[in-house]
Amino acid sequence: MAKPDENVVLRRLPLVAGGLGGVLFFVNRVLSVELTDSQARSDVLGVILSALLILTGLLWQQVQPKAPESVELIGEEGFELAPDLPERSKTELAWASVMLLRNTVTRSLVVWYDGRVLLRRGILGPEREVKPGAIVQRAIAQQKPVYLVALKLYPGRIEFDYLPENTQGVICQPLGSRGVLILGANAPRSYTKQDERWIEGIAEKIAENLSHYLESD
Repeated sequence: MAKPDENVVLRRLPLVAGGLGGVLFFVNRVLSVELTDSQARSDVLGVILSALLILTGLLWQQVQPKAPESVELIGEEGFELAPDLPERSKTELAWASVMLLRNTVTRSLVVWYDGRVLLRRGILGPEREVKPGAIVQRAIAQQKPVYLVALKLYPGRIEFDYLPENTQGVICQPLGSRGVLILGANAPRSYTKQDERWIEGIAEKIAENLSHYLESD
């Protein structure tokens, strides 16, 4: 279920105040038996003020963008970590995943490496296994992240059946040439450039840890 825009009341307040003021001035003019000079001047100022409020409200409707509507992702919250990982890799993955969940719009994430799932955390999708589709394969092959800003618009979204079915946005961040970090958001167009840079930095730390400890284990 989509959450309502929290700023809608603020954006509409000048429109409501201006419209209400204009109506009250009109009623006052109609009911006045005798119009004095001071009342006429007050009415003119009141009409101007109401018009300015209405104009301000209309400008706010255009200037202030609506925040992306978020949804409650479908699924159970959980934390699954491959039991045979070295302790230092477990610690690294646990730390990285909690940082991403707390500090970005990420609500579900998966780490796939060397052909298997090492981590699932957040709102878990229906499928446990990851079968890399064309989008994930492209991210790994080109060593560049792929950001699907509104997942429902992409036909290739069917490959992300290991994420909640109503995931709104996805980032596929390569972990070197051996894996990928997949993040799901609960709102479209919600990752900022700063988020993307931060995710890239965390992914580099994960890749460095896994390439070192999994090879030497």
